[in-house]
Amino acid sequence: MNFKEKMNTNRMRKVGSRLGKVLGVLLVIALIGLFSYRWFTDYLWMDSLGFESIYTTILSSKIILGAVGFILYFILTYFTLSWIRNTYTGHFDAHQLAPVLTNKKMSRLIIAGVAVLIGAFGSSIVQGVGWEPALKLLNYASFGETDPFFNLDISFYMFILPFVKFVINILLGIAVFFLLLEIGAYSVFHLYRMSRSAQIHLATTLGFIGLLLAGMHLLTPYESLLTNQVNIFQESVVHGISYTDKIINIPVSYALAAVAIIGSIWMIIALNNRRKLSSMLLPVIVYGILVIGGQIASVVVQNFIVSPNEFSKEKPYLKHNLEYTRAAYDLDQIKEKEHPGNDSLDEKMIERNQKTIENVRINDSRPILDVYNQLQTFRTYYQFNDIDIDRYEIDGEYEQVFIGARELSTGDLPSQAKTWVNRKLRYTHGYGFAMSHVNQITQQGQPKYMMKNLPPEGVLDISRPQIYFGEEKYENVIVNSKVDEFDYPSGDENVANRYEADLGIQLSGINRLLFTLSEGSMRMLVSDQITGDSQLLETRNIMDRVNRIAPFFEYDEDPYIFVREDGTLAWMIDAYLTTDNYPYAENYEKNKNYIRNSVKVTIDAYSGEVNYYIVNPADPLLQTYENMFPELFTKEIPEDVQKHFRYPERLFSIQAAKYGTYHMTNLEVFYNREDFWQFPTEKYFNEDIEMEPYYITMKLPEYDEEEFILMMPYTPKKRQNMISWMGVRNDGENYGEIFVYRFPKQKNIYGPQQIENRINQDSTISQQLNLWSQGGSKVIRGNLLAIPIEDTVMYVEPIYIESSNETSLPEVKRVVIAYEDNIVMEETFDASLDKMLALINPESKQGSDDTSDEGDTDDQTAPITGAEEKLREFSELFENYQAELSEGNWEEAGKIMKEIESRLNEAE
Repeated sequence: MNFKEKMNTNRMRKVGSRLGKVLGVLLVIALIGLFSYRWFTDYLWMDSLGFESIYTTILSSKIILGAVGFILYFILTYFTLSWIRNTYTGHFDAHQLAPVLTNKKMSRLIIAGVAVLIGAFGSSIVQGVGWEPALKLLNYASFGETDPFFNLDISFYMFILPFVKFVINILLGIAVFFLLLEIGAYSVFHLYRMSRSAQIHLATTLGFIGLLLAGMHLLTPYESLLTNQVNIFQESVVHGISYTDKIINIPVSYALAAVAIIGSIWMIIALNNRRKLSSMLLPVIVYGILVIGGQIASVVVQNFIVSPNEFSKEKPYLKHNLEYTRAAYDLDQIKEKEHPGNDSLDEKMIERNQKTIENVRINDSRPILDVYNQLQTFRTYYQFNDIDIDRYEIDGEYEQVFIGARELSTGDLPSQAKTWVNRKLRYTHGYGFAMSHVNQITQQGQPKYMMKNLPPEGVLDISRPQIYFGEEKYENVIVNSKVDEFDYPSGDENVANRYEADLGIQLSGINRLLFTLSEGSMRMLVSDQITGDSQLLETRNIMDRVNRIAPFFEYDEDPYIFVREDGTLAWMIDAYLTTDNYPYAENYEKNKNYIRNSVKVTIDAYSGEVNYYIVNPADPLLQTYENMFPELFTKEIPEDVQKHFRYPERLFSIQAAKYGTYHMTNLEVFYNREDFWQFPTEKYFNEDIEMEPYYITMKLPEYDEEEFILMMPYTPKKRQNMISWMGVRNDGENYGEIFVYRFPKQKNIYGPQQIENRINQDSTISQQLNLWSQGGSKVIRGNLLAIPIEDTVMYVEPIYIESSNETSLPEVKRVVIAYEDNIVMEETFDASLDKMLALINPESKQGSDDTSDEGDTDDQTAPITGAEEKLREFSELFENYQAELSEGNWEEAGKIMKEIESRLNEAE
């Protein structure tokens, strides 16, 4: 090879080297971009909603903690592995070791590579778990209340203790890992006996572990305030520190901390003295004996000192348990009142409480969902996911209503219509809603609509009926493309629509490429239907949307749609602030023992705009989140939003369940659970289920106007009579005010299950229900509602009938009213109420009018003329009906059933 060829070769090598470096850099940049583009798209999405500061706060805290975690794990790993290598190279000759250990450059690269991997692993743990505890620690608000044992503010247990535990657990975990690694490395050739370096290394790690164990044991007494576990076998009746904790567990914790430190020092000394290596087991044995002995002592004290005289031993701790649990669930603010439970219902009372009567719910949201989906969807791709209860001012009248959103379900489009253009550009939104009276039905037993059809028509003016954001599992869509969006069907044609808001992500420039990668669809990049003005509407499911914005809250699973004064639609979601570190408080779910609904979230159904409204500014946990994310919250609540606040059923259920126990303020009664209240049961279909809280419109005894109330009756344990009821106010400034009405203990007030049983036992009612059931129809027993009216209580239950036909609809056929010892069932609520008034007060004008108009058929006390003959006729008809059914003569069987129903109506 001549000189010129050599020069060309060298030049080519240099060019190749430079090109390789450039390509390597570009590859690294591409890989970084590929893995980090999600950060950019998430930021752009949060920025489009005005919440970029929340995203950057969380991201920066994760980056800082991730960097700290990486550096910590990297340094400790590099230090540990280097020490092990140096020990080997210092103890053995070079020819005795593998080349990878003797080659300093190669071994350092390998150690650095391993340290990077472990550092990345540690970084993910530290930033993933630690960002929220760290931010809370830096921004926490004081509760202004201290625990009774250590006299520390509640905020210590909420914010400081969790972070300290987190740090200790992280360090202890990596220390134990390195100890195991060192034991494995130094067990080879018994280096732990022969090498001074190995002994110092092990001693250092053991000393570090001993300090961390001591720290854990020093935290244990504080953690005792957060549990009722006194040993691995037993629980105390006290949630929080108990007698056994104070006498045994806390002193043992301090002793274990001392042993951990002393034992670490002992083991360090033993490692440095080859003759005393066997004595290293001594502190381990002492530590183990103390752990086991502490558990045994705890069991002995609990069984032989506490249990025989439990109340007197635990009395002071029970008091703390009672007081702090009431505070944790806001039960100490509940106002208790007496309710006489009189039998005072009459016409005048009905007149005084006319709005309460007009809002008695005779429809049930469970069957009515099927009705909405069959009668108000109009197309297969529309869907009602849920029916909610709310209240509106309609023509100046305060009225409770059912309301449901008509959402778009692209999964229900015909298969040939499920193209990319249709799914992403054309079918982008649902349309409107349906609303019906809770207390009115048609002649066919169907709900009477207040808002219906497409476009919506009825009692409210709607300016933006389009629903781009809702409860459906929506795909991301692109609006303002060249394709007109389907709005709603109108006859044989479809009406088109264009999205007019600006909260989507503009698909221009680099955005289009980034979100093409995010969507995983090249069609977004190459489609000529998308322009620079097009917007991507991302995360349209409202639950996913709020969780993506603020994942640190818990959200109620029952969002509801409402109409604002300007005719736009919005969703309301209740956000819960929860924690598991409130001292002395009993848990409600797993370890959680504190819950507040301090934030209400609204999502505009058209634009997707999200607002987090503060409804309980006094909550210290909320104040902490305010300090962390000041731009997340909105303090000024629009009146048309506040009008639709509902106290959440989930929170109310948790509070009501706890109050069933914690209403007992007498410690001895509380200890024995003598006055325990529980939720009653009711019948739905043919099953007995636990009653759920329900909304009613009623006028409280000491107030002049009806209001929206969420309530729940109580029954005593293992009994079915109603002993009290809890309610919470929902309107205006009174929102969140919880109260309880107690009935006299010496007086029997029928409970819901007793009313259900009496309905079953009523011969007339049960006979008719059985006839419907045997005729192939399905009888649905709706919600049984206890309706307090002034100083008395009335029960109402709708009866639905649904035929076996697949396309049949549940229809309200009867309404049952129960009051005191009387039960009536008529076709309408008004007819049942009139009949009840006639029964309880036969001399009233209402009763006399009914008697003169309808004769004795409306009087249950009057005998039925020729009863035996009528029963024989019914028996013969029913036998004929069954015979026709068995022979397959469905038409003839139907005629006989109509004849039976007709005669039953005449008999009434």
